Amino acid sequence: MRDGHGDRHGNGDIDLRIGRDGTRFYHGSPPRRKADNDSRYRLPGRVAAASARICSRNDGVTRARLAARLAGRTRRPAAPAPGKADSLRDAAVLVPLIDRADGMTVLLTRRSERLDSHPGQIAFPGGRVDPGDRDAVDTALRETGEEVGLARARIDVVGRLDDCWTGTGFRVAPVVGVVSEPFSLDELTLDDAEVAEAFETPLAFVMDPANHVRRTAVARGMRRRFYVLPWGDRYIWGATAHMLVDLSRALRVPA
Repeated sequence: MRDGHGDRHGNGDIDLRIGRDGTRFYHGSPPRRKADNDSRYRLPGRVAAASARICSRNDGVTRARLAARLAGRTRRPAAPAPGKADSLRDAAVLVPLIDRADGMTVLLTRRSERLDSHPGQIAFPGGRVDPGDRDAVDTALRETGEEVGLARARIDVVGRLDDCWTGTGFRVAPVVGVVSEPFSLDELTLDDAEVAEAFETPLAFVMDPANHVRRTAVARGMRRRFYVLPWGDRYIWGATAHMLVDLSRALRVPA
């Protein structure tokens, strides 16, 4: 959801209204959270085309713990709106975690403003399943290579999160992969037609439930509830925020 100004309710709701043609109408900027200025989560400057050292607390998440938690949980099927299940198209995204010495980070992208679908929104690299893809993992890795130039050989796939559905009619399979250091954003090759920038967010920020803000919006005449993770001047919401919250829950479940 983009920044704007406006109709904010006492319970923290923000109104988003979507016309029949998909046009979004909303006003107001999202409320700033304490975490925006929290030194545990702060990135030094705007992270875009260049890599930066992450100044975050060590989240205690290791590759082994991550793989064990994802392998040991029962994934829940996506639950689309009534009557929509048969029309869902399959897609997959990669949830890339950078295994840095001072704590893992999550690699995210900002979609190009030129795209017809979800322009300017924060997303994971990914896309629809092609006929030649072997499975969701193959789709996620292929799309990641195409969108940001991250080679398959750099990615250690450790598991999957719950599938989720989108309002645009996709059933999305989130595939979690770990990238080891040395890693720099400089080594990425972004597809300018789809991706405006790539940046990192500390996994510690994602895992903190205080950063999982609930919002409601009116979309096509229906009031919907969704998560928002306000990170600095970026507004992570929708399916991407849903998957991040799911990852947080998976990692916080007692062993």
